Amino acid sequence: MVSAAPELTKLLNDWQTGDQAAFDKLITLVYDELHQLAHRYMRRERPGHTLQTTALVDELFLRLVEQKKIEWKNRTHFFAVAARVMRHVLIDYARCRVSPKHGGDAVHVPLDEGAIVSPARSEDLIEVDDALVRLAEIDPRKAQIVELRFFGGMSVEEIAEVLEIAAITVKREWQRAKAWLYRELCEENKTDL
Repeated sequence: MVSAAPELTKLLNDWQTGDQAAFDKLITLVYDELHQLAHRYMRRERPGHTLQTTALVDELFLRLVEQKKIEWKNRTHFFAVAARVMRHVLIDYARCRVSPKHGGDAVHVPLDEGAIVSPARSEDLIEVDDALVRLAEIDPRKAQIVELRFFGGMSVEEIAEVLEIAAITVKREWQRAKAWLYRELCEENKTDL
């Protein structure tokens, strides 16, 4: 079920002014869509990831409650922010997972070959996030397009609506951003060898 844009926008505005009942209605209205978005994120994670889709959505809501200064524009803006927050949750989780303080340097011994859990995907996600941060320093809009497209699973048209630019511009900048990230990640891996 896709949430109705006008109703969602009204709930966002009411929530922003402190109406807790509006937030409760908002959760009910968008939960299924956010769960689908979280599922898309989790499909890109390594097999055996311990963070579950529902936990990702729950963490999203906890972090959204802390967001007091966002001026919600519309439904698409809300989902763009949700995509960014989910990305940050996963990055925080990945950084924690590879941190020696949290056992990230421990040798993982599988019980059987089917249960192999490797931190490599977490490290890949961190490398992509680091490159995306560098891209944002050079070209914030391209970085935002990557975030919305790759991490948020948004269509070109939805991104165009969020950023208030033409769809053809989104397509062009998406292609350029992918090429830049590819070069950046290849260079990063060469220096590690």
